[in-house]
Amino acid sequence: MAQNEKLAELSAAGVAVWLDDLSRDRIRSGNLQSLVDEHSVVGVTTNPTIFAAAISGSDSYDDQVHALAVRRVSVEEALRTITASDVRDACDLLAPVAARTGTDGRVSLEVDPHLAHDTDATAAEAAHLWWLVNRPNLFIKIPATEAGLPAITTTIGRGISVNVTLIFSPERYRAVMDAYMSGLEQCIDTGAGFDGIESVASFFVSRVDTEIDKRLDALGADPSLKGKAGIANAQLAYQAYEEVVASDRWRALEVRGARPQRPLWASTGVKNPEYSDTMYISELIAPGTVNTMPEKTMMAYADHGAPGLPIEKSYEDAAAHMQALRDAGIDLDDVFRVLEEEGVTKFVDSWTELTDSVRSELEKKA
Repeated sequence: MAQNEKLAELSAAGVAVWLDDLSRDRIRSGNLQSLVDEHSVVGVTTNPTIFAAAISGSDSYDDQVHALAVRRVSVEEALRTITASDVRDACDLLAPVAARTGTDGRVSLEVDPHLAHDTDATAAEAAHLWWLVNRPNLFIKIPATEAGLPAITTTIGRGISVNVTLIFSPERYRAVMDAYMSGLEQCIDTGAGFDGIESVASFFVSRVDTEIDKRLDALGADPSLKGKAGIANAQLAYQAYEEVVASDRWRALEVRGARPQRPLWASTGVKNPEYSDTMYISELIAPGTVNTMPEKTMMAYADHGAPGLPIEKSYEDAAAHMQALRDAGIDLDDVFRVLEEEGVTKFVDSWTELTDSVRSELEKKA
């Protein structure tokens, strides 16, 4: 089938188009396959909110939930069984994409966000989820908290592919890239090699604008500063990525066969209706990147999206804008701290919602 022209053009520019959503209905109905066939989709990301909505809003899970209920499994075991099943099926659907591209065809599954500040527990759960799903095109999502960084290194060192999530600042992103390279270096030390190891680093975009716009309003600052920080911040993150992949340390890994940890633009659904609904795609087009999109955002770009300024030509303006925000009284370090804390809290709340959904369904089917 013919691909949507605008999304195909985006893909040709080096942007891997991923869907930020998954459900059993989406897989069984053929919708996910049609997005692969017609909208250039080559990957899927998930989170607890997505699964909570899927499980509570569909009867496709009834038979499995009933089987789990009569076995009297714990809510935690049921939750992992259900979500791993969907992710495994999505991995199988995308396996031809993985075989064709070598880098994409990936589906992400998140560690329990309650463990975000526990290094050892995060690494242990990452290994368990990798075993549970048992598909080579899986990504384990680990948050980029301070405790998450060494867990990333450990997990990569075990040969497990990782999607690092909840990155808000270029500085933390550099630490994430360092953690990834340290994990690869552990593989060298153990003689394991890099076969099959992939990683992406999920840099959040729209939430930065939401937080900074709120602060600009409170300061009574120039309104022309609003709605630009998310993109500028991400552009500077890509500049950091270019600097790292040009480093001697990375080149020493690359010659041994290591693959770069691609930047992934996350939180790309536009929150403010006054802004263009495709801005977090159009302005972040660069080779070797991933953009994971809600279906609504993907369809908006498929309908009327257009490429913006090449990202490599934006660095000077991006740096100037972030400085203008500082000059206006925005404490960027505090912004990024708050966003990380809120991000973990939101993931924990979503996990609780997911757990409650599974518990409710188990009780109904018991």
